[in-house]
Amino acid sequence: MKFFRSLLAKYMLIIFLAISIVQLSYFAIAAFMFGIGKTDFSSEVLMESEVEEKWLEEAKSIKNFTEETIAQHFKEWKDQYPKSSMFWVSEDGTLLTTLNVTEQLPLKWTPAFTTKFIKDHYGEDPFTVIAFLGQDESNGFIVFEIPREVFNPPLKNVYEQYGPIILFGVIAIILFFIVVSFLFFRGIRKRLLHLQEAMEIRDVDGLPIATKVKKKDEIGQLEHSFNRMVCELRESKDREQKEEQLRRELIANLSHDLRTPLTKIRAQSYSISKETLSEDGKQAIKAMETSIVNIDALIENLMSYTLLTASKYKFEPKDINVIRFVREQLTTWYPVFEKEGFEIDIELHPFEKNEWQVDSIWLGRIFDNLFQNILRHANSGKYIGVETESTEHYDAFIIKDYGKGMKNESDAKGAGIGLSIVDIMVKGMDLNWDIESSESGTKIKIKHYK
Repeated sequence: MKFFRSLLAKYMLIIFLAISIVQLSYFAIAAFMFGIGKTDFSSEVLMESEVEEKWLEEAKSIKNFTEETIAQHFKEWKDQYPKSSMFWVSEDGTLLTTLNVTEQLPLKWTPAFTTKFIKDHYGEDPFTVIAFLGQDESNGFIVFEIPREVFNPPLKNVYEQYGPIILFGVIAIILFFIVVSFLFFRGIRKRLLHLQEAMEIRDVDGLPIATKVKKKDEIGQLEHSFNRMVCELRESKDREQKEEQLRRELIANLSHDLRTPLTKIRAQSYSISKETLSEDGKQAIKAMETSIVNIDALIENLMSYTLLTASKYKFEPKDINVIRFVREQLTTWYPVFEKEGFEIDIELHPFEKNEWQVDSIWLGRIFDNLFQNILRHANSGKYIGVETESTEHYDAFIIKDYGKGMKNESDAKGAGIGLSIVDIMVKGMDLNWDIESSESGTKIKIKHYK
């Protein structure tokens, strides 16, 4: 049963029907052509030599040369060959008995006309046989004429008479097969295109839409497999979303739980720093406070990254003067870099249009993360440069350092999350950014296209 529902079985059925129709058409044509009494399948094909030999022999066998005898002889041949015509010319050249003669013949035949008649009819149409009566050539002669078409094979006569009809029938059969094949393959193509469209169209969850299975052939099995794949993808995505939700909740809860003891450690380290300590103790307290700050920053980045990936981080874009905003950011960071002994190079020039539609909190977080990374990873270069750049296509802020590059191993951890946050926030505000990093330093360019 599975085979009979397949496309192969359907196409084999089309081929079988085409062959059957061709054969039935030939039988129908044959029945029409030969079954109406015009020609018989069983009739033998006439041979010119046989007819000629028979006419000559029977002419020699005639003994009584009267008009009645000749007329009876003509009648017998007429019954056998309905399309034939015959006439008798006596020994003195007189035209006597005629049967079914349509051409104009003279009543008196001269030797010259007889010679011309023989010359004109030799090898021409109709086929002509001249025979002398009896055993004596002085008894005159009888003439037998018949169209040459009667000597043609039956099929040749059929094609000569009904050729256009047969040709039209063959063309009609071929066209019928072409149309049926076209409809068959067009149906296959239409179903494949429908399946392709279902693969390309996405539902609200970003997954393909299941297609309707109408038949149980190979394409139907493919559609069924596609629907099963879509179902499995949707189940997998649901599991992934649930796992992602659990992960985010775990990170959020963990971040909240870590901050409580971290606050207590910070308070205790502050209390210890008020006591009288040795130089080693003071250095230990200072290192602990630095670690507390770093851990707090890591927790903050982890929390922010979780909220950003969940699209739950508050985003309120508005037009702000970015030149003034970056100057204010640098004002808060200037003492920090100066304390660390950095060479600070700031060169901010106004843009043609200073207002960008951005979220000030997001933009501030971007610069904070980038400056923090320079402090952690490019401290050895002791340099930070912030400048502006304007081109025909974009305005940009450029942040440079002379550190060992991003490929260099650093003792500080968490820079990956910080840059991931920068990437999400930059793209979320329809900005762009480039990073060029080598062993001689790093240059980050934040672009706003015009």
